[in-house]
Amino acid sequence: MSEVLPTVAAVRPRSRRVGLLLELLEQAGARCELVLPDGEVARCGAAPWQFRIVVRDERGLARLDELSLGQAYVEGLLDLEGDLLALLGVRSRLRDGVRLGQRLRFLGQLFLRAPAWVNRKAIGFHYALGDEFYLSFIDHAHRFYSHCLFPTGAETLEQAAVHKLETMWNALELKPGMRLLDIGGGWGGVPEYCGSRGVHVTSVTLTEDSHRYITRLIQEKDLPCQVLLEDFLLHKPAQPYDAIVIYGVIEHIPAYREFCANAWACLAPGGRLYMDASASKEKFSMSAFTRRYIWHGTHTFLAVQDMVQELLYHGFQLLEVRNDTRDYELTILEWARRFDAQRDFIVRRWGQEIWRAFRIYLWGGGHAFGTDRLQAYHLVARRGDDGGPRPGTLRRAWSFVRGLA
Repeated sequence: MSEVLPTVAAVRPRSRRVGLLLELLEQAGARCELVLPDGEVARCGAAPWQFRIVVRDERGLARLDELSLGQAYVEGLLDLEGDLLALLGVRSRLRDGVRLGQRLRFLGQLFLRAPAWVNRKAIGFHYALGDEFYLSFIDHAHRFYSHCLFPTGAETLEQAAVHKLETMWNALELKPGMRLLDIGGGWGGVPEYCGSRGVHVTSVTLTEDSHRYITRLIQEKDLPCQVLLEDFLLHKPAQPYDAIVIYGVIEHIPAYREFCANAWACLAPGGRLYMDASASKEKFSMSAFTRRYIWHGTHTFLAVQDMVQELLYHGFQLLEVRNDTRDYELTILEWARRFDAQRDFIVRRWGQEIWRAFRIYLWGGGHAFGTDRLQAYHLVARRGDDGGPRPGTLRRAWSFVRGLA
């Protein structure tokens, strides 16, 4: 005779917390097992089970919101096993859990601190883990910590990284001898690719590890490039560039007016700008978990509508806007798989909490791109001859009032 498995209704939960979690899982249509601290197993939905939640300590169920459950996992009060994408489908039933202190801290940094200071602190926090951490799961070809491009969806991550560079090269119409500004140099993918083709690349970065890595790369490959430890918003070149590329860095620069003004000042007339980024439909929208464990400061997904407005206001001509959401989904899911494969190495070097936090971040990102919670785009713009209207705050306010009439 086959085993009769208990449903949620057949299990008598030991506490109100467990009962509420079971009810939430059932409402979400989850097919899973919930293992309680005493070994009792409750099951939701029909077999086969997609994932398992192991409750090590019921304190991890004190608050059933996204941040609290994520924190419980990071601290080891819960374990998550099986298909994390299926598990993350429960997110729609959870409140985000953002705390008042988080909101106030974000607003204070946004309005009361200089953007360069906030960027330096936030970037310093995130990248303090060192090169080996990120290089353990990003592509091995050009080491991008931003999305790669998959023309067919069947490419390897390394092939997609090359296509990312080819797309940028063609969009900017680069040629040997041209001068290119690379905002946020990362691990040198742009100077390596473009410098080896005769383009003079200047990379600006805020992290000392990145500066050292790119410096060594330039020297080893004898590239016509340089790297500066400098914030782009403070960068003032001796002569303008022919083109600018900014891969996955505009998320750290929510001050779009200042960004566009300096991009205009850094470009020669007719020069082109290539930008790609993760995006959200509302500016400043980000999970409380990500703000707590991954990105501090004013890190903000790209708001395409706001960026397009600022580019036009500053005299740029928009040449292309392409939706790259599927590309980012494929990129981050491959990162997540590689990260899981590096579990023992990550835990040994950086500890369980770092591994757990980034595991949720990466798989959560894959789920977000796959369900339209997040999007991704790349934009191409050309610096026009006319500086644009560049309206100030009062003029913008007056335009808004007139638009209501």
